[in-house]
Amino acid sequence: MPRADVTITTRDGVCPASVFTPSAGSGPWPAVIFYMDAPAIRPTLWEMAQKLADGGYLVLLPDLFYREGPYEPMKPSEIFADPAKRENMMKWVGSLDRDKKISDSGAFIDYLGTRTDVVGTRYGVTGYCMGGNWALTAAGAYPDRFAAILSFHGGNLATDKPDSPHLFVGGVKGEVYVAGAIEDGSFPDEQKARLEEALTVAGIDHEVVTYEGAHHGFAVPDIPSYNEAAAERHWAATFEVLRDRLTVAS
Repeated sequence: MPRADVTITTRDGVCPASVFTPSAGSGPWPAVIFYMDAPAIRPTLWEMAQKLADGGYLVLLPDLFYREGPYEPMKPSEIFADPAKRENMMKWVGSLDRDKKISDSGAFIDYLGTRTDVVGTRYGVTGYCMGGNWALTAAGAYPDRFAAILSFHGGNLATDKPDSPHLFVGGVKGEVYVAGAIEDGSFPDEQKARLEEALTVAGIDHEVVTYEGAHHGFAVPDIPSYNEAAAERHWAATFEVLRDRLTVAS
């Protein structure tokens, strides 16, 4: 697997990350930032990042929990079965406010700019669960740097809080694709409608959909609610948006 471990200096410390490149061929390639879900960096995300890379992209997968120091890899089945472990994980998720998301995303963008195997200065960004929120936040903060923005079962995308991602999408210049899940308390229908309205008013090329029959976590294979059909649909949408936008942007 063509994966390389790197470190990225941020405002708040040093963030471990992995870089994935296509299994065949040579660069440079368009770049995509992959924002993790709440159970953090683990082999399942490496496999997903490599699948994305094999579509013809350089993929950056940063550890968004780096401020917590070294930690044992999380197993979703154990996390969701143990209230104490789940509470601790959610505490880490909650500690990452808008300011930290923007600051870290800026460091990731700067890092990609140093790589000679990256083509272009506009990137793709995708995220799952908490990472879906990060993807929209990054796009809103750096509208000139993202041509393709994807969020899958992302949480709290259009809340009534002042730092909600939907309040900052007005300047986004890329295409936005958001796929939610049914019965998802972190992205209910009222948030979907609010996000849809914000993107429409801003004139942004977008699609906000709910995958019928799929629950939160549908795209990630080691999550108990993984849904193979929904996961395949998400991959098809991902590659379609990236193909349409990054080839033009680069």
